[in-house]
Amino acid sequence: MIDEEIQEALNDQINAELYSAYIYLSMAADFGEKGLDGFETWMHSQTIEEINHAMRLYQYLESRGGRVKLKEIEKPKIEWDSPLEIFKDAYEHEQYVTERINDLADLAEEKNDRATLQMLQWFIDEQVEEEESAEEIVDKLEMAGDDGSALMMLDKKMGQRPIGSVFPVKAGEEE
Repeated sequence: MIDEEIQEALNDQINAELYSAYIYLSMAADFGEKGLDGFETWMHSQTIEEINHAMRLYQYLESRGGRVKLKEIEKPKIEWDSPLEIFKDAYEHEQYVTERINDLADLAEEKNDRATLQMLQWFIDEQVEEEESAEEIVDKLEMAGDDGSALMMLDKKMGQRPIGSVFPVKAGEEE
């Protein structure tokens, strides 16, 4: 049976991952409203990825005999002034999630829960990728500045990101 404090922390992280999905879905809607279909597609893919993160935690918690306790999901921001503002917010959010994952790993170490620590290593690695991806897009949008042609080229490139499926993997398996 999983430690009660770790169970609660994992339930909080499930909520945080679903909130992340909600944020990215809101960002997708804003891009759609602005006619930036490629950016919208990228955010749809990110939404599904966050749902999969929540499900990975959900399945892990169940596999350890824990109880999944879903919580209310906070309402996300719904409007941004520019694609750059959206991705700056996305980058900042990923830094926040990284901090949460690191705190979970610290708790698992404190509780000497090696199984949870091992599971969290996947998330630690994933957060490096998440931050790098968002920061790279921020950098490109800053380079593009007010150049509409550059923005359209980025939009086209962003639309090439494939949209995954929900629940493709169980905890402990590779994506």
